[in-house]
Amino acid sequence: MRSSRDLLELFYRDAVAAAHPSVCLPPVLPAPPKAGRLIVLAAGKAAGASIETVERHYLDELGLSPEKLAGIAVTRHGHGRPSRVIPVIEAGHPVPDAAGLAAAEKTLALADSAGPDDLVLALVSGGASAAWIAPATGVSLEAKQAVTRALLKCGATIGEINTVRKHLSRLKGGRLAAHAHPARLVTLAISDVPGDDPSVIGSGPTVPDPSTLASAWAIVAKYGLDLPDSVRRALADPDNESPKPGDPAFADTTYEIVAKPADAFRAAEATIRDKGYDCLMLGDCLEGEAREVAGHHARIALDLAAQGRRVVILSGGELTVTIHGEGRGGPNQEYALALAIALAGESGICALAADTDGIDGGAGKADDPAGAVIDDGTMIRARRAGLDPAAFLVDNDSTGFFARLGDLVTPGPTCTNINDFRAILVDR
Repeated sequence: MRSSRDLLELFYRDAVAAAHPSVCLPPVLPAPPKAGRLIVLAAGKAAGASIETVERHYLDELGLSPEKLAGIAVTRHGHGRPSRVIPVIEAGHPVPDAAGLAAAEKTLALADSAGPDDLVLALVSGGASAAWIAPATGVSLEAKQAVTRALLKCGATIGEINTVRKHLSRLKGGRLAAHAHPARLVTLAISDVPGDDPSVIGSGPTVPDPSTLASAWAIVAKYGLDLPDSVRRALADPDNESPKPGDPAFADTTYEIVAKPADAFRAAEATIRDKGYDCLMLGDCLEGEAREVAGHHARIALDLAAQGRRVVILSGGELTVTIHGEGRGGPNQEYALALAIALAGESGICALAADTDGIDGGAGKADDPAGAVIDDGTMIRARRAGLDPAAFLVDNDSTGFFARLGDLVTPGPTCTNINDFRAILVDR
């Protein structure tokens, strides 16, 4: 008989596996061009595994000559995979770094080199916004880093963060499509954003951008962001407006989402029902403060427990944390800590909250935790260890709390990303 924690980890693994590039990419990879080159430009946490899959498909299965294949991939540190023809660069995330800057410049150069006979294949996944760092004219890498840190700290949603990013970039917000024109452009994306909006996934480098410079300014005002002068000048420059629908750059482009949160949760739900549990899906695009969402979910779990239900509550999306303390953690760990406090050791309820890329917040290292697991003994063990859960929550130190208890979820980089995975198992 599997323990409840083992079951939760099984559900998580099955969800992640359903969104891995080796599963979702091969059926939809386009035929290589007859005359020109296949230029593969990949970015995000799935970029390394995507290149591994692409090379196996074109070189081994189709017998494409290596001379006909070109490209570059950039992914988060620790998420790289072996490649033969297309280099895979590891770079900073969520705060961009010099390695990402260099890789983005090479990406733009390859896109610029594409001719009418070439096919540009863009492989976009969560994390591409930080990986493809090509600041607008007059904006330094250091300034973009400062903006990123400010947006992450203030609790802005991923859509808001990417709206600002798109108007400070020479690549995002549809601009990569302009560089690839007049080549045919095919984009295959793995969605990590609520609602699966192509203009938000990876900051929409190959699609028209509905947001505007005015939208970016509204977000800056909403959160009272203190921005470098160069950034303010860039956001006031009409030349940094992003391409809109009808732009010639999008004339010969196609876009397909090959994996999305709903796909991963369907895989998890099948396993849940196979194990004899009912499944309550709260949605795959939840947003909000992690601790507030946790309180709401705790009330649902307690009500189901009172009914004697045997059920797993699933939810996805991207929660946020407004940082006031000095601790370490990410939204999934903060959710788990707040959930444990709200459940107060209620018998027969355990939960796992983890990011499907294998990393939740952290210091940008490959061994950062993905999230945390709790059960009805979490609060008891915390008291025995002399830990005050509420104090850790106030300090935004969920990593410190769960590390002391040995309850961090640490799968390492998964080489994909369909965002948060949360499962609460109710079974007395």
